[in-house]
Amino acid sequence: MLKQFFILCSGADVNVLKTVSNGEQNKFVGIGATVFFTATMAFVASSYALFIVFDNPFIAIGFGVLWALLIFNLDRFIVSTIKKRDHFLNELLQAAPRLILALIIAVVISKPLELKIFEKEINQVLLEEKNDLTLVNQGQIAQQFNPKIEALKTDINTLKTEIINKEANVNTLYSTYITEAEGTSGTNKLGKGPVYKEKRQKHDAALLELKNLKETNGIKIKAIETEIAQLELTYKTNVATSQPIIDGFDGLMARVNALSKLPWLPSFFIFLLFLAIETSPIFAKLLAPKGEYDFKIEDHETAVKSLVEQRIKERKLAIATDFKVNDKIYKELSEEQELYDIRLKQARELMKKQAEAHYKKQEGLL
Repeated sequence: MLKQFFILCSGADVNVLKTVSNGEQNKFVGIGATVFFTATMAFVASSYALFIVFDNPFIAIGFGVLWALLIFNLDRFIVSTIKKRDHFLNELLQAAPRLILALIIAVVISKPLELKIFEKEINQVLLEEKNDLTLVNQGQIAQQFNPKIEALKTDINTLKTEIINKEANVNTLYSTYITEAEGTSGTNKLGKGPVYKEKRQKHDAALLELKNLKETNGIKIKAIETEIAQLELTYKTNVATSQPIIDGFDGLMARVNALSKLPWLPSFFIFLLFLAIETSPIFAKLLAPKGEYDFKIEDHETAVKSLVEQRIKERKLAIATDFKVNDKIYKELSEEQELYDIRLKQARELMKKQAEAHYKKQEGLL
């Protein structure tokens, strides 16, 4: 049962293969098994690749089955259409387009499995890229908020500077009226005279202005600090919103790019392995000697070809003979007087009818 299945996979003519030796049959069993297992590897590779894309096992398996059937059909077609010739160079030229197709299939099959084999290394590369993207993303978002936040902080510093300058002025006025009372400056008279009262009034007025300035600027500073806090909250929200997008940066294309950043030699050897698997049925047909099956297939094809060529030639001869016979018959008929008289009478009657019809048409126009 398994033998018949692998023979079916090889694309060989089952009826012809039944008439050859077991050794010849085993050759095609091996070719069919290679075709089958190549399709199995294609199923595994495509299912994993599509699972990365859709994150759904049912969709991945469904498309994996379709892809495996496509690869199986292509490989079976490639193997079954390679015919053994008398010269190896002719066989190689015949197989060249199929080898190119096998190369493309090997690339498609090997790449998803490379992603799975080097999954840990790829995850490390993706983690580093995600960290870099996170820093870049935070910097880009910060560029939208930092200028405004810095401007607001500058406004706060300006308001605080106004208070500090006003406090310094009040302190100066305080020192002025105190030293006036002590007699160490100003009029240099001890006691609280008119000058002292005047300076004390200036200090009290400045102190009241300082109090009002502190209240006014305090309200402004709180409003600005609230605005800064709101901007910082918006910044953190934007960073948190965009972070899941960066965390999800592990799709198929991202993994393929990450794989390209790893050392190329291990990946290249895996590709060569799948290329050998994919091309092995073709090289098996090319390197295998011309066997009993090939002779019988060639005998059948040449017999059909000879029969078709013979029939085509017979048809051409029959047509040529018919032309010659017809030419001879019409030539003999053209020499008979009786046939000439009949055709002459028919021609006269036809010309007479044409003249009458022309006359009636002219009369109708008048």
